[in-house]
Amino acid sequence: MRVRELAVAGAFEFVPPIFRDARGQVVTPFHGEGFSRVGGHRAFPVAQTIHSVSRRGVVRGVHFTVTPPGRTAKYVFCPHGRVLDIVVDLRLGSPTFGRYDAVPLGPDDCRAVYLPVGVGHAFVALRDGSVMSYLLSECFTPENERELSVFDPRLRLPIPSDIEPILSERDRKAPTLEQVMAAGELPEYADCLRIEADIFGAYGNAAV
Repeated sequence: MRVRELAVAGAFEFVPPIFRDARGQVVTPFHGEGFSRVGGHRAFPVAQTIHSVSRRGVVRGVHFTVTPPGRTAKYVFCPHGRVLDIVVDLRLGSPTFGRYDAVPLGPDDCRAVYLPVGVGHAFVALRDGSVMSYLLSECFTPENERELSVFDPRLRLPIPSDIEPILSERDRKAPTLEQVMAAGELPEYADCLRIEADIFGAYGNAAV
């Protein structure tokens, strides 16, 4: 399992080995030993898994959790289709606040992305029937979720120009980063680090 830190502090890309033969292939998108290279983590405490299916052009996000009370870290991959996964640092006080990184995900190389507590997440479906699989460290709680405009010019996120974006009503009406900051809903970097240490510490991990 190859691991690479992304431009957002604490976010990582994982590339697993793929075993191919005449029958097809076998791959492990998540592997505890590979994940253990991230900040001393020894286990990802999976509380819920979610699968979404999207047609080409669907844009979901930017979504983030109000932290606290939210305590959600995510591990995501795309077992079918093709997506552009986008991680945005929304943690006030983070050394990479306001930055993003984008990783193409799909079954050809089975890359996965780890999103630490407090970061924003979005993706663009590049093919019909694209499936996104999520491992969540806590169960999804709608009242703790917030949205941010994927088209905010301050963020300059890399939405492909060759698609016609399809968004939910919630995401079409999402506020800008400036508006979310004014509402006082962005997570604090120090709080996010403490929450991660608590989450993973409960599983015998070193402090983040």
